[in-house]
Amino acid sequence: MQQFIHAPEQAQLPLFEAFLAQPVLPGLKASELARKSTQPELFSELSLRGAPGHCQSLLAPVLRELSEEDEARWLTLIAPPSSLTQAWLRDAGLNRERILLLQPRGNQTPLQLACEALRLGLSHTVVSWLGNVNATARQQLLRAASVGNAQSLNIRLG
Repeated sequence: MQQFIHAPEQAQLPLFEAFLAQPVLPGLKASELARKSTQPELFSELSLRGAPGHCQSLLAPVLRELSEEDEARWLTLIAPPSSLTQAWLRDAGLNRERILLLQPRGNQTPLQLACEALRLGLSHTVVSWLGNVNATARQQLLRAASVGNAQSLNIRLG
């Protein structure tokens, strides 16, 4: 039995845009499409389920890549699990000179701290452990990321 995988047509557009002389969509030029497709998403989520050690093993390369960005701004971790210690960061090969670890203080929530870190623009990426993010919280993170020209990554551990 032969299986077919159907990919959304939009995913194929950038591949062919160099060959298109006319607009791909009414009112949208191929160059505009390319620019939009190369812009990073402002909000992303990563959901990890399983044993804590396995989840950390999967998370390490993601954080390592983000800690090695060629940018002068920080990778900020908001309210990480207690198992993400300085020793774990070192053992996972992260560039600890480019990482800020922040915990909320007083009545401040992790969401409020994440939004503030995003808004300030001192971080290229703000990684948070907020659990399930509802639509309101997602909009707050998107607005703050837009203001600070940063990216928000929420890690959901299951």
